[in-house]
Amino acid sequence: MSAPYASLSLWHQTADDDWAPRPPLPGPTVADVAIVGAGFTGLWTAYHLARADPTLRVVVLEREVAGFGASGRNGGWCSALFPASAEHLARATGPYGGRDGAVRQLRALQASVRDVGAVAAEEGIDAHYHRGGTLTLARSAVQLRRLRDQVAAARQWGQGPDDLALLGADEAGSRCSATGVLGAAFTPHCAAVHPARLVRGLARAVERRGVRVHEQTTVRAIGPRRVETDAGRVRADVVVRATEGYTASLSGERRTMAPVSSSMVATEPLRADQWERIGLADRETFTDDRHLIIYSQRTADGRLALGGRGMPYRFGSRVDGGNDGTAAVYAMLEETVRGLFPVLRSVRFTHRWGGVLGVPRDWHASVGLDRERGLAWAGGNVGDGAGTSQLAGRTLADLVTGADTDLVRLPWVGHRSRRWEPEPLRWLQVNAGLQLMHLADHEERVTGHRSVVARGMSPFMGGH
Repeated sequence: MSAPYASLSLWHQTADDDWAPRPPLPGPTVADVAIVGAGFTGLWTAYHLARADPTLRVVVLEREVAGFGASGRNGGWCSALFPASAEHLARATGPYGGRDGAVRQLRALQASVRDVGAVAAEEGIDAHYHRGGTLTLARSAVQLRRLRDQVAAARQWGQGPDDLALLGADEAGSRCSATGVLGAAFTPHCAAVHPARLVRGLARAVERRGVRVHEQTTVRAIGPRRVETDAGRVRADVVVRATEGYTASLSGERRTMAPVSSSMVATEPLRADQWERIGLADRETFTDDRHLIIYSQRTADGRLALGGRGMPYRFGSRVDGGNDGTAAVYAMLEETVRGLFPVLRSVRFTHRWGGVLGVPRDWHASVGLDRERGLAWAGGNVGDGAGTSQLAGRTLADLVTGADTDLVRLPWVGHRSRRWEPEPLRWLQVNAGLQLMHLADHEERVTGHRSVVARGMSPFMGGH
């Protein structure tokens, strides 16, 4: 059973793990906290609960194996990015919104990037963590103007030059010598990580602290203080939904989040002279300011790994449990690499893989606890979960244990996104959005002006 898991992605293959599944849930059981999903969110929640109160009986239930989904397949950006804008956070309903709440949320996310590295070191998890920051490249005049505005706007939300800085063409090019670089925005609040090593290490860390992790356990439904599995019912004082892009598989949750695919490719290990011409000497993660997102990192073993959107959403929120990608999308990503770095024109690509991320209707990640019903949740990270999930886990641990901390007063706590529309409207909306982002990039290339299409889409995608 372990071999298919090891072949899911570059990260799975190089995780230094045999991927042997842990024993499934043997039958009905009782716990203080039952967590559904053994990805980053579920495992960080278990980890911080076990640290906060070692007497708690915590059980984690996973249909496949820990790290099977997005937590083991993502781009390896442990960042402070949040899918909704600061303006959206400031408009949060409840007592914790406003400008102060938005600023506190941004600072908490930045602290989480550092905390991930600290916990990995403390627990002996070799996740190839390196905090080299993120470069957002401007490769057209319109992208450069947009980055200038983004940096200026960040100042209004308490973000100084040490948080986000605008780099000129020379400095940006010296850090990442992609074609056509006119400048870049740089933030130090991101680390490159090996996501599968991190998630598998977390699974071992929570087990050392007494948490039960049951893999190969299918959860059919969750409800107040109960989880329905193929092995029987789990009763718990609190049930945590941490299923992200797989949420639609739970009964009654088909419209909670849309599972949107993202795909990745990775090169063979590059030679030193190739890296000399590319840059990324500090393992900076990087993207550019196109609308249809790409993301990339220099891996610890010297590969260039790059991912992006483009896979259509499947009708009915269906998810391919294996390699969620198509030859056309992979070819597009490989051509993107070659276009960015002509030195890699003849490079060999050794890995192609994909997976799904969870997108709420308003692109607003959230955590919360309905104490009366014993139901908690976290997710909707829209691909930014490697860092956000750590903050979610700490916050859920505080909510569950009743700790009176600053984290439980952040504006995303208690936020509830409205449900997606039923099919076929959901299929039309999500796929139209993907096509419109394609169109927005084409529009900017042709006109040299900011896309009217993208401006119209912004309110529906976590923008202003």
